[in-house]
Amino acid sequence: MQTVVITGVNGFIGSYLTRILLSRYKDVGTGKGECRLDLNHDNFRYKSLDFTNEKEVVEVFASCNPEIIVHAGALSKPDDCEQNKDLAYHTNVTATGYLLREAARRGSFFIFLSTDFIFSGEEGMYREDDPAAPVNYYGQTKLEAEALVKDYPFDWCIVRTVLVYGHPQGGRDNILTMVAGGLKEGRRLKIFGDQERTPTYVEDLAQGLKSIIDKRAAGIYHISGEEVRTPYQMAIEAADYLDLDKNLIEKVNEQTFHQPARRPLKTGFNLAKAKRELAYRPTSFAEGLKKTFPAG
Repeated sequence: MQTVVITGVNGFIGSYLTRILLSRYKDVGTGKGECRLDLNHDNFRYKSLDFTNEKEVVEVFASCNPEIIVHAGALSKPDDCEQNKDLAYHTNVTATGYLLREAARRGSFFIFLSTDFIFSGEEGMYREDDPAAPVNYYGQTKLEAEALVKDYPFDWCIVRTVLVYGHPQGGRDNILTMVAGGLKEGRRLKIFGDQERTPTYVEDLAQGLKSIIDKRAAGIYHISGEEVRTPYQMAIEAADYLDLDKNLIEKVNEQTFHQPARRPLKTGFNLAKAKRELAYRPTSFAEGLKKTFPAG
């Protein structure tokens, strides 16, 4: 049974992927501090790891000798990256290099989780080989990390995704759960209506990553939903589904609501490659809503 090391296992995506892999792999989850997953399984081990600390990376890899690495951890909030560029670069680029060096000592299969924010947002529905042109520093750091992965001398895979949502595990919120929480408290919310995305149901992404691991599929894959939504449309549909007051949701745009980091206006992915090579089939947004809020 092969050993998979996952970074960011306490995070939203890492927590889902961990559970999906346990039936076929020895899963070593890593994260800062203590494990926040409520998980008891013979194939699961947790190791505290700050992957921005090269010494810790060396020690953890030596202790578990992984055949497969999934690097899902990152500093992923665009505004935080814009306001603290040194930390963003060290976390998203330099630390990826630490992981790649230790992976190369073992010839491990290296899977890197990237983002639609490497694209300019001028076109939308991007293919894997479309040219990148990030409009914020977060996207720039992920693009530079992708370049490091592409130079890795053994099998590698870059998985880009878009605006992940779903039922939280370990208290991790996402756009839909934040909207629901705000509306239940009677708060007014400002949500962007000028940014087009193909939002991704979290279990779809986890299953796509598992397919890549199972097939040892190398290269670049776009994995997301296939229905175009703005964040505002997502919020309105969530409010309707939960019978909450959608009048509390105000539609804003880049001109009316300033943020430190620019966002690409139109992203979204063409999924033809993932469908063809991974048998990937995304969940509809309506079904994803039901799974995000299973009690309705």
